[in-house]
Amino acid sequence: MCRMPRRLRVSTGGIVFHVINRRVGRQRIFEDEADYAAFEKAIGQACERLPMRVVGYCLMPNHWHLVLWPSHDGDLSRFMQWLTVTHTHRWHAHRGVVGEGALYQGRFKSFPVEKDEHFLTVMRYVERNPLRGKLVTRAQDWQWSSMWGRSKKFEWLTSSGQWPMPAPQNWVRFVNEPQSDLELSELRRSVNRGTPFGDAHWARSTADKLHLQSTLRDPWRPARPR
Repeated sequence: MCRMPRRLRVSTGGIVFHVINRRVGRQRIFEDEADYAAFEKAIGQACERLPMRVVGYCLMPNHWHLVLWPSHDGDLSRFMQWLTVTHTHRWHAHRGVVGEGALYQGRFKSFPVEKDEHFLTVMRYVERNPLRGKLVTRAQDWQWSSMWGRSKKFEWLTSSGQWPMPAPQNWVRFVNEPQSDLELSELRRSVNRGTPFGDAHWARSTADKLHLQSTLRDPWRPARPR
């Protein structure tokens, strides 16, 4: 998880982030189409209040993924705080369970992504989620992701022509093709440990910049003494 010391000013503007959160206890967040649509609406309202480049997203029954590209320092935290707090309040109010426990398992997790082929790997992973979860037989058939959302022409969703890395012309076919075991293991390492997702040099420099050096260490070995 992207943990940043409160007293240190960390520059996050211009970095792409893969952002995840899930329901506490892995229970369902979204019960029906209205729940999914309400979250999409909240994303749009968050973008109106705090401009954000939403490059991709995927809403799954018990969790969601966002690919965000903030322009300025602090945008990511402010945007995500408003979105998650607002969605939590509305979710509880709709069910009449205000004050009856947390919706999310904790603060959102965010992982820096290098703006090259690694970005396309993350986008493919995010938009392929419903297919990998066997909710659909084709990724483009899941209505609650950026792959379908681009056809809805949401003003808040960044078009593929404005991505930090150009999308292949055969993007839909590419997303539907299985990802390699190596890609999945590297992505899961990033998700599980909060490691910047990119080549080794970029990951080290980004970890230094964002104070994430601990995510690069072998968890079975103690840190070197200073």
